[in-house]
Order: sequence, then structure tokens, then C-alpha cells
Amino acid sequence: MAALCVEELLARAEQPHRSVAVEKELELEFDLGNLLALDRNAPPSVPRAAGAQRESRLRSLARDNTQLLVAQLWGLPAGRAEGATGPLVAQLPEPSYRLPREKPLPRPRPPTRWEQFARLKGIRRRKRTSLVWDEAAKQWRRRWGYERAGGDPARDWLIEVPAGADPSEDQFAKRLRDKREKVAHNEFNRLRNIARGALPGRGLHPTGHQSRAELGRATQVARVSTASLGRFQPRLPKEPAAPPPGGGKKRHFEPLLGDLAAERSRQLELLRGLGSKKPPLDLTRAVNKQLREEDAQAAAGKGRKRGQRGKRGRQRPGGGKGPAGGKGKKGGVRRQQQRPAGRKRS
Repeated sequence: MAALCVEELLARAEQPHRSVAVEKELELEFDLGNLLALDRNAPPSVPRAAGAQRESRLRSLARDNTQLLVAQLWGLPAGRAEGATGPLVAQLPEPSYRLPREKPLPRPRPPTRWEQFARLKGIRRRKRTSLVWDEAAKQWRRRWGYERAGGDPARDWLIEVPAGADPSEDQFAKRLRDKREKVAHNEFNRLRNIARGALPGRGLHPTGHQSRAELGRATQVARVSTASLGRFQPRLPKEPAAPPPGGGKKRHFEPLLGDLAAERSRQLELLRGLGSKKPPLDLTRAVNKQLREEDAQAAAGKGRKRGQRGKRGRQRPGGGKGPAGGKGKKGGVRRQQQRPAGRKRS
């Protein structure tokens, strides 16, 4: 095998090298900014049966076009990337063809409340170094985190009780509790900013008066704002299970190729239902419809009886029975006429 490999290499070395000069009937159009070469010449005509010959022709065509593109790149201004010993790098011009994007441009991130306030007040962000000078330790220490400047626990062996504070209160525990509350408050503000950015029209109110539904919706949006879509986020003790990230239930479709017996039974059931003269009867639906009709009739009968009772109880001012009716007035007049004429009412 080694002898054959050497002989093959020697045979390839004896073959004449191809020239870098390539001739074309029509000049190629180059877009060096995109490393693109357009060949408008007619492709070589090769019969479909000659597969090996067609492959060699295509390889030769690709090699010639690449040779022309590389020749154009060597004509561009170039320089060393990393000093005199670095690789030679060509400076590409601006691309002339605008290639389409696979996805739309990302939307700009909405500003947070602090960014809006800083822009309103003209506050500029200053970049601070991560190391500061610690006067007590006489050395440079980190500004935050472990072994930070002024953060040695040995210095806090004594805390002065503020004026007006309870002397029996543990100041160490109070400081730890205040720190935890501050961390929780900052975390809540961070989640609120994420929720406001994710849903601009459904964010939290700036006044802080939010309902339970709004807080739950904001928490859900902040949970799925991570790279894992909230899959590894810890849950609260009584927090319900979150819906899937896409929202709603996913529809499950039957595979196109697979269980032929199940597909045959479904098609036969469909044809049996279309061919039968008697429509299929849904007993549950029919019973529910009958019960609803009976309830509606019973409610209508009760309403009719109430209307009749109301009509009997109501009396018209001029035609009802009793002293206020017309008959009572006539009876009163008749009794006045039967009184003796000699008696007068005083």
C-alpha cells in the first residue's frame, strides 16, 4: 500500500500544474465585501448519464471561479494583523449586495425606571474601578464581595446603639435583617423592570399598588425571562404550577406513517357515519337539552302565576271594591238620603 501511495503521488507531481490565469467569455461580477462572485456564463453541457464527467466539469468550474475571486482579493490593500510577524489581512470594501436576514432585527430594550430618572436629571454613569484603598488594612482591596474594603467582620465586634433605639435590641441581628430586606427589595425591583420590559402595556403600576393577579402575571413573565425559560427557577411554597412557555396546550397530531390499523378504523368509522341514514344520537346531550327545556318551562309557569297574583292584589282607584271604590261611594250617598230631614249635623 505504501508503494502504491508513493507512485500515486509521483504521478500527480508529474502532471502539469494548472495556470492561475482563467479566461471567461463574460467577466465575472464580484462583491468582495461579501466574498461573492457571480458567473453569468452558460454552464457546461454534460449528458445526464455521464455522472463522473459531470462531477469533474463542475469541480473545474468551481476551481476557476474561486481562482478569479482570490486574484481579486490579492489586489486589495493589505497589512499585518499583529505587527511585522502577524498574518497578512486584506481590507474588504463595503458590500454592494444586501443579503436578507434570517430573523428580524432585535427590538431595543426599554429603559428601566432608574435610566429614565437619570436621563431626566442628567445623571451620567461613571465607571469605577474594582479596587479601592483600604485605610485600615493599608492595601488595595475589592470594592464589593469577599474581602472587600471595610468589610472585615473583626472590626464589627462593637456597634454603637443609636439615640432613641431600644437598648435591649440586638443591633447585629437588626443590621442583618435590614440587609436581607434591602436585598429582597432590590430583587423585587429587578423582577419588576423585567416584567415591564417584557410586557410594556401590562407591567406593574409605578405607585406600587398592584393586585394579586398583576403580581402573579409579572412574576410569571420574570420567571420565563431567563435563558432556560424558567425551567430551573425555584418556586414559592404555595405557587401554582406554571403553564408551558408557549402558552396553552399543545396539539398532538397523529403520525403520517405508522399505525395503519388505527388509521383504517378511523376512516371506516367516518364512512360508516356518513353512509348511515339515521344520525348518531348523543344521549348525554339529548338528556341535558330535555332538562334545560323542562327547567325553562317551570320557570315560565312560576312567573305567570306571580303575575296573576299581583293583578288580583292590585286595585284600581276608581273601579275596585271597598270604601275607596265607586260602589262604596254610592252606598254612602244612599245612606245620607235616608236620614230624617229635621236633624242637622252640628
